[in-house]
Amino acid sequence: MNCLILGATGRVGSHVVNHALQENYRVTVLVRTPENAKTEHENLTIIKGNVLNTNDIIRAIEGVDIVISALNTDGSTTLSESMPLIIDAMKGQGIRRIITVGTAGILQSRTSPELLRYQSSESKRKLTRAAEDHHRAYDFLKASGLDWTIVCPTYLPDGEYTGQYRVERDFLPEGGAKISVPDTAECTWKQVECDKYIGARIGLAY
Repeated sequence: MNCLILGATGRVGSHVVNHALQENYRVTVLVRTPENAKTEHENLTIIKGNVLNTNDIIRAIEGVDIVISALNTDGSTTLSESMPLIIDAMKGQGIRRIITVGTAGILQSRTSPELLRYQSSESKRKLTRAAEDHHRAYDFLKASGLDWTIVCPTYLPDGEYTGQYRVERDFLPEGGAKISVPDTAECTWKQVECDKYIGARIGLAY
C-alpha cells in the first residue's frame, strides 16, 4: 500500500509518517524543505515541492492509494487553498480515500447544534481565523464525493502517548479538554484501515 502524507514535518504529521513506515507502507511526502524530514527509510520517498503548486501535487500523488493530510493553517490560508488542488489530483488518479487532521472548532456544537463549535459559545477561543480555514477545507471535502474523514483534536499539547482516548462522530466527547500529539497521530493512522468514520468528523479528546 502506498500513501502520500502532507504536512509530514509537522508535529502530528511526523508521527503519522513513523506509523506508516512501521506498518511497512510505502510513503511519499511532499515538503518544501526536505532537510526538515528527519526520518530516513528505504520505503520513504521525499519530494521537494509545495502543496499550492498543482504540478507538485500531481507528481507526489502518482501511484498513491491513500492521502493523509496533517497540514495546519500556520496563520495562512494554505490549508483551504491547497484542498481543491489535492481533491482534483486525487480524482485525476482515481484515488478515493483521504484522511485529514482538522480542529475541534469544526465539530458540531452541543449547545447550538445548528452551528459549528467555533461559531458558538462552546468555543473559548477569541480568534477564529484558523477554524475558518479548517471550515473551508471541510466544505471542499464534503462536496468532493471522496471517502473522507477529518480527525478533530481539541487542545493539542505535545504530551505523551497513552493509547487511551475517546472519539465521537461529529462532536467533541463531553468534557474533553485536551489530547496529545502522539495520540492524535495514532487515531489518524488508525483510520487508514477503518471505514467507520468515512464522510464524518471525529471528535478526539481524553
